[in-house]
Amino acid sequence: MVTTHLLVSALISGLLLGAFYAAIASGLALVFGVLEIPNLAHPAVVVAAAMLVHTLNGWGFDPIVAGLLLSPFFFVAGVLFYSLYRFTFEMRGAPDPLRSFSLFFGMAFLIEVALILAYGVDFQSVEAPYIGRALSLGWVRIPYRMLASFVGGTLLLSALHLFLTHSMTGRAIRAAGTDQEALRMLGISPVRIRQFAFGLSLATAALAGALLIVIGPVTPSADRIYIGRAFAVVVLAGMGSISGTYLSGMILGLAETLVLTLLGASWATAVSFALVLAVLAVRPSGLFGRLR
Repeated sequence: MVTTHLLVSALISGLLLGAFYAAIASGLALVFGVLEIPNLAHPAVVVAAAMLVHTLNGWGFDPIVAGLLLSPFFFVAGVLFYSLYRFTFEMRGAPDPLRSFSLFFGMAFLIEVALILAYGVDFQSVEAPYIGRALSLGWVRIPYRMLASFVGGTLLLSALHLFLTHSMTGRAIRAAGTDQEALRMLGISPVRIRQFAFGLSLATAALAGALLIVIGPVTPSADRIYIGRAFAVVVLAGMGSISGTYLSGMILGLAETLVLTLLGASWATAVSFALVLAVLAVRPSGLFGRLR
C-alpha cells in the first residue's frame, strides 16, 4: 500500500533527481539540439569526468570543486575534438548521420575501455562532509548529496540559459545551428562559434560528472544507464531548448520515481522511452519547442 508519506518522498526524490538529469542532458542539448551534432559519447564523457573527480578527491579536493577545476580542460578537449570532427565530416559536405553516429558510438566505446583499463570495473566513489548525511524535515529525510546535485544542476542550467539568451556569444551559438549566413554577414566565424559551443558542452559534462559521483558510486560502464535518459530529456524538451531541458529533466525524474514507487523497479527503466514516444506522437517538436 502506498502511503502519503511514501508518495511525498517520491515526489521530492523525483525533483532532486530531475535536476541531475537536466545537468547531464544540458551539454547534449547544446550539440545535438542546437548544433545538430549527434554526440552519443556525451554520457561517456560525463562518466570520464566522474572518474577524474574521484582521482582529484583522493588528492583532497571537494568533488564539486574538482568538477569546476576540470571544466576548462574539458572545454579545450571539446574545441580540439570539434576541429577533428569538422575536418573529417563537415568540410566534406553535409555530414552523413550514420557516419556521425558511428564515430560517436566508437568514441563512447573507446572512453569506456580506457576507463576500465585505468580504474578497473569496480565502483568508484568520493568523500565529502555532505555525503552520507541527510536533512530532516519532519518525517522527510533528504540526503545532502541529492541536495548538492539539485543545487548544482539548477545553477548549471540557469547559467547556461542566461549565457545563451543574454550574451552575444550565446546568441551566436543559437544562430550557428539555424542561420550561419547571418553570422558571416556580421563578421562572425560560424566555425569558431561551433568550436566554442562544443567545448562548452564538454565543460558542462565535467560538472555533470562531479554531480554524478556525488549522488553515488560510479563504474566505467555507467554511461549505458544515462544515454537513453539524456537523449529522452533533450527530445522531450524540444531540440535545443535549454530551459525546456531543465523542466523535462524534472518531468522524467518525477515520472521515474513515481513509477518506481507505484509499480516497481522493473517498470521504471522504460519510463524515458515511453515518455518520448507519447510526446512525439502528440507534439513532434517536443514540449517546449526549439530555443530561438
